[in-house]
Amino acid sequence: MGRIKSALEIALERTESVKSDKAGIEQFEARQQGKRLANEFLENPKKSLEEALKKAPKEALVSLKQGIFDVLSAQIGLPASRDDEKRLELVGKGLQAIIGDARFTSLYKQFTQLISRYLNEAAQYEEAIKRQYAPKLRKKEEDFARRTGRQVQLDPFQDPEFVAFYQQHMQALKSNYEAAVQQIQEQAVLFFEKHPAL
Repeated sequence: MGRIKSALEIALERTESVKSDKAGIEQFEARQQGKRLANEFLENPKKSLEEALKKAPKEALVSLKQGIFDVLSAQIGLPASRDDEKRLELVGKGLQAIIGDARFTSLYKQFTQLISRYLNEAAQYEEAIKRQYAPKLRKKEEDFARRTGRQVQLDPFQDPEFVAFYQQHMQALKSNYEAAVQQIQEQAVLFFEKHPAL
């Protein structure tokens, strides 16, 4: 009968072949640092990504940029408001700092113009949807006034029927622009892969 091994002996045998990968750990830490830098940049655009990249050790630069890229590229999408438009412009500046290609800058500028057009169209759609739904809303207000004896002005966004109507039409508008979002995301990846260690 064989000797019974303790849990410690079994654990040591299993981890014996696992060596500490110092370089892998350093690359992971550089990537995490890049993510922190990108988030700090988005919170405070006065922080310079270029300066942080210049100060970074050369062996950590690719991973640092990858971390920055991961955070910034995840921000690319259709804006919900004008405030998001400013954030998307900032994302473009950050991406340019790590990509360093004028063609990408030009492409991203076209994207921000498209985003501005989308926001204008979205505002027009919203007004058109409200106008189109206004007769139904007035009828609901009149019905409510007849039932309760009180005049009320309903907020269309509190009416589930309006919300469904609104979302259906706004989704149609969004789908027209989602291809552009997808394209800029793909282009960002392609440009980044071409220039990872600039």
